[in-house]
Amino acid sequence: MADHLEASVTLPSDPASVSAARAYVVGTLAEWGLPADTGVSDTVRLIISELATNAVQHTFGQSPTFTVDVELDRDEHLRIGVTDSHPRFPRRLPAAVQQDNGRGLVIIRWLTAECGGRLRIRPTREGGKTISIELPWAVPAQPLTTAVQQEP
Repeated sequence: MADHLEASVTLPSDPASVSAARAYVVGTLAEWGLPADTGVSDTVRLIISELATNAVQHTFGQSPTFTVDVELDRDEHLRIGVTDSHPRFPRRLPAAVQQDNGRGLVIIRWLTAECGGRLRIRPTREGGKTISIELPWAVPAQPLTTAVQQEP
């Protein structure tokens, strides 16, 4: 595989874009060798869903689009970032028992750490922010198919 692979897509800040971002990332990773039916792929699917949902819900219409960047360095490090143009950084909200939101970043941080990765939040030059994760790249070995012969 190449030393460095990149892919990027910009989507409108619309709820329908969450599934489009998820499909884009999972499809890109499948092209790079990560089967869509693995535990790692499921984790990435949930993380990108949370990141994209945050970009849509918490920019209050002030970011008309968000960008998803996917990078793979030397078959070792996978980075996925979501950038929007809203200047406010995410804040941890007190989690009330009946609260339906406010836990997305906690979920992302936990899932990322469980995979041996890290979460970063950085300002952009344009005044927005990028929330990104970095995970170790671990493509599962392909199962060996062998013919099984039964003895009479």
